[in-house]
Amino acid sequence: MPITDDPIYLDHNATTPVAAEVAEAMWPYLTGVFGNPSSTSPQGSAARRGVDRARGQVAALLGAHADEIVFTSGGTESNNLAIRGAAEHRGRRLAITSAVEHPATAAPLRHLRDRHGWRVTELGVDGDCRVRLDDALPHPAGLGTLILAHNETGTIQPMRSFAELVRERGGVTHADAAQAAGKIPVNVDDLGVDLLSIAGHKMYAPKGVGALYVRRGTPVAPVLLGAGQENGLRPGTENVAGIVALGAAAELAAGMLDRESPRQAELRDTLAERLAAAIPGLVRVTPRRDSLPNTLMVAVPGVVGATVLDDATTIAASTGSACHAGTHTPSAALLATGLEPELALGALRLSLGRSTTPADVETIAETLAGAVDRARRRS
Repeated sequence: MPITDDPIYLDHNATTPVAAEVAEAMWPYLTGVFGNPSSTSPQGSAARRGVDRARGQVAALLGAHADEIVFTSGGTESNNLAIRGAAEHRGRRLAITSAVEHPATAAPLRHLRDRHGWRVTELGVDGDCRVRLDDALPHPAGLGTLILAHNETGTIQPMRSFAELVRERGGVTHADAAQAAGKIPVNVDDLGVDLLSIAGHKMYAPKGVGALYVRRGTPVAPVLLGAGQENGLRPGTENVAGIVALGAAAELAAGMLDRESPRQAELRDTLAERLAAAIPGLVRVTPRRDSLPNTLMVAVPGVVGATVLDDATTIAASTGSACHAGTHTPSAALLATGLEPELALGALRLSLGRSTTPADVETIAETLAGAVDRARRRS
């Protein structure tokens, strides 16, 4: 059922709404075009054409070939297939990553370490949450994996330089681009990666669909076992409607990047200025350069971010901390940047989207300033 009295939505890095154009594209595949794309029936052939078209649309967004796109259930499965699947073919049991990865990457790496004897080298980050590349990394390496754009801070990582270091050590490189695709240009050749993951629900497609780019000639073993769909890498009858939606979302994003990215970046910077003027001591965590255009993470000294958002009921956003049994824990990624734990507890992640307006920015700044003031008075 629809939500009434909708707050201003500032949580697009958590998930995006399904774009109207995307819903329209997928609707026929939820109703009339119901065939199994592996079937030779007319209904199956129609479904196959929808999947093939979507494969080309996703490939175009990434600068890839259509046969390099493998459809999955989302970013987590794509990351698992990339990391665990590539590891099956690597004799060198060293993985290189960063200290600020998403759990969908960190957990498969722990699996390789704990179950298969891999060594995992975590590179630290600087105060902007940007990975510190170290020429003294051990040789040889089996694979490297790095989040392209950080989901909390919005920091864009030096992926090409990272990929070059991994390649020099004999490894293949995977990029977790779930937060980046559709927000900034993502070209697999420019990045120099062999594998790259995307998630539909981060780019105005539904939840439950994603894709993995696999460069031609890169050996990857399936994680799931079954029939031979998706070139044998992802068995199971395809989620045709979801795949069509992902393709439509990719094409829509590609057509909007040139105007939407600078628009959101301008709104983000205006919001940062308004908040800095209204909230004494505010710290901008998101880097001013090389960061996602829609993402603004700030930290407020002396308050808990969750308390601020509980008060600011007309805004939907996220904090930089987790709550377990009533105890707030600062984000590990923020601590890795050197942010003090008390300040990290006051972090707020404000992620804008296509529907965000200049009027929203003014309302957000006023609302958050009021909520912070009340929180400080109570404390």
